[in-house]
Parts: sequence; structure tokens; C-alpha cells
Amino acid sequence: MFTKTKIEIQNIRKGFPSDDGRLNVIDDLSFSVGDGEYVAIVGPSGCGKTTLMNIVAGFLAPDSGSVLVDGRARFKPNANGVLITQAGSVFPWLTVRENLLFGLDNSRPDREALAREYAELVGLNGFENRYPHELSGGMLKRAEMARALVVKPEILYMDEPFSALDALRRLRMQNEVLRILARERHTVMLITHDVEEAIHLADRILVLSPRPARIQAAFDVPFAHPRRVASPEPQALRVAILKELGVEDGNGGADDDLDALTIAAAG
Repeated sequence: MFTKTKIEIQNIRKGFPSDDGRLNVIDDLSFSVGDGEYVAIVGPSGCGKTTLMNIVAGFLAPDSGSVLVDGRARFKPNANGVLITQAGSVFPWLTVRENLLFGLDNSRPDREALAREYAELVGLNGFENRYPHELSGGMLKRAEMARALVVKPEILYMDEPFSALDALRRLRMQNEVLRILARERHTVMLITHDVEEAIHLADRILVLSPRPARIQAAFDVPFAHPRRVASPEPQALRVAILKELGVEDGNGGADDDLDALTIAAAG
């Protein structure tokens, strides 16, 4: 389906100094992401997911190995990719409109039109002159999404962007992302501790091993959007992924009572 490779990770290794010597976080990890593909990465808490994302996005250098974007080595952040994290990225002293204008070149004659377009795209028309503290949690996340998209990046790097939201707002934001991606084509890498979120959004799911991280398993997600994650086929995929994470009940199936936090602590 994705015939062109957008991102290629080749034999990445990364470690950090610790009181007990060097702590190996990522060990000989390789995979690729197709142009326009949505790849979700799940794994045990502390396995190196965020470290991996920072390396791929260019904010952290690997000890060895390489990251290629469009066939060229990536050594630092680039305008063709935007990182969205759970910590948030909007400037609290700027209005929604000013946040959207911030990343656009002052010489662009369409700056104001783009800011209006993307505020409307995420459902914030009428709130352009509000400051972040005047927005609800869900509206703030939509503002962050608009701020990322207005610069028209080719790649969205998302590190648990909705984890601070309650379940209902998280589901609404997931659906919002799918709606936007149906209109605007982006390559997406998502880190999440929520297996159902990964199934709901992604084309492919990579499962990382406990630290030091390697690719333990990969699963295609062949279901058309909109997806009913509670239907039998997605639930069977969920069980398979949870088994890879070491989460199952005494009958060999995934424990239905396990929430995302329990999944995050697996391993």
C-alpha cells in the first residue's frame, strides 16, 4: 500500500550514563515508515519509546546507526516534521491566532488566511483571540494540533499527545485527527501506552521489547475507517498485542479489566 519509504531507521543504538554504569536503552533497532503511513509504537513503560521518538525527530543523536528521511540522513530537527507531546507546545502568552501565526514566515501574504483556515479546521473559529488558559483541555489540544498542521509538515511525530485527557475527550481528539488526516496527507509516528488507541488510529503497530528496546512484533491494522474497536476482529488484534506485552489472564486472553495504565506498566 505504501510503496515509497519516508522514514528509515537503521540499527539504532542508544544508552545513557548511570550510577551502575551505562544504561542501554535502545539496541540495534531498525524499521521503516512508508510515505503517508500511520505507525503506532507501543511497549512497556520505560522501554525507550520517547528516546526513540526524539532520535527519529532529530532532537537526540543515536550512539550508532542512522535515521534517513526521504533517503537523506537526519541529524537535527527539520521543518518537514513537527513533534507533538503530552506536555503541550502552545505559547501561553499568545492567543490562538498568534500561536498559529508564530511558525509562518512573516513574508507570506496568506498568513492570516492560513491561521483562520486551520482554526476553523480544528473547530476553533470564534476562539482565535482567546489565550490558552481560557480554553478547555480538549480545545487546547485542538489548538496544538492546528499549530502543528498550519506549517504543513510532511511528518507528524506524536508522543502520547492525548494521555492527559479524559476518556471522552481523548476519543474525540482521536476522531478529530482521523478527520484531519482524511483531508491532509501526513506521515505519522505515534507513541502511545493505549493499545486500543493504536488500533483505532494506525495502519501498523510496532511492539517494543522491554529495555533495551528492540522491535518485538509488528501488526498490520487492516480495518477501514471508521473503526469499531469493540468488534471481534480488532479485539482479537488487541489480545495478540497484549500477549506480546505480557498482559493476559489465566485463560490465555487479555484481561478485560486492565486499563491503559496497567498496560503501560507491563513488563
